[in-house]
Amino acid sequence: MAQATKKELTEVKGISEQKVAKLQEAAFKMTQMGFTTATEVHQSRQDICYLTTGSKELDGLLGGGMETGSITELFGEFRTGKTQLCHTLCVTSQLPLEQGGCEGKAMYIDTEGTFRPQRLIEIAEKYGLDGQDVLDNVSYARAYNSEHQLQLLLQASCMMSEGRYGLLIIDSATGLYRTDYSGRGELSARQMHLAKFLRALSKLANQYGIACVSMPRAAQTVELQNAPFPTSRVAPLVDSHQPGCGASGRRADGILQAHRRQHHRARVDHQTDAKKGPGREPHLQDLRLTLPGRGRGHLLDSRLRNRRCCRLSGSCA
Repeated sequence: MAQATKKELTEVKGISEQKVAKLQEAAFKMTQMGFTTATEVHQSRQDICYLTTGSKELDGLLGGGMETGSITELFGEFRTGKTQLCHTLCVTSQLPLEQGGCEGKAMYIDTEGTFRPQRLIEIAEKYGLDGQDVLDNVSYARAYNSEHQLQLLLQASCMMSEGRYGLLIIDSATGLYRTDYSGRGELSARQMHLAKFLRALSKLANQYGIACVSMPRAAQTVELQNAPFPTSRVAPLVDSHQPGCGASGRRADGILQAHRRQHHRARVDHQTDAKKGPGREPHLQDLRLTLPGRGRGHLLDSRLRNRRCCRLSGSCA
């Protein structure tokens, strides 16, 4: 009630604006919504648990594992182990605290049909757990559209209030948005709905102290003709909104993103060789800068601009 906006409360049938003001005033008095000391924040963060990923190297990159009370984003190309890691987390979340777990159940929201219970049984045998008990402690739901995906978060909130859950996985978080919203005309509506979904996800993580793991939908690698390096597109969770800017947004870099660093080095080496090659002009893009009163991409040398125009028109003498 205290965290909801007046617009959301007035949409409830039977509640007027005067009642909303009185309800929020009473809710503010019952909850701590103002400033606090850094000491209290530090003490509250001592209760944070870290779920092990099953890999000591990856746990080290993440600072101990998947942090509870926050959102961790996994992104990478196909066959890099994202879904496999999510299945492993469903099992490790049920481990005791001294073994890297949180002694809680897991919740899995699937949008692409990649959930495999058999993998949970195989992973449970590795950790010495009973496979049937592990399956009973994993709540699964299939989302069929973006609105259904948001509705499942409301159901998840009701289930978390009745039982102990330590993990929530969304695989993938953006797959349905790419099909329900298409074109630039629906970009604004898509971003607003996706931001609303992320806000609800962040509330669940903070309110119930669970670890939220989300994955974007990876695009297939496309090889361009005469390209000096393989090109690919792996979209982040949100195009314009960066969850890493907030206190609850995290990104799992390292192993899953090693290919990006290799491609970047290959791109830099190719551009350096092209500049140093005999008889080649400097790259026109490197001669651009922004000057006061002029637009971006202004060429420094007018002769290069004229030469480029002649080349495009085919009338260069």
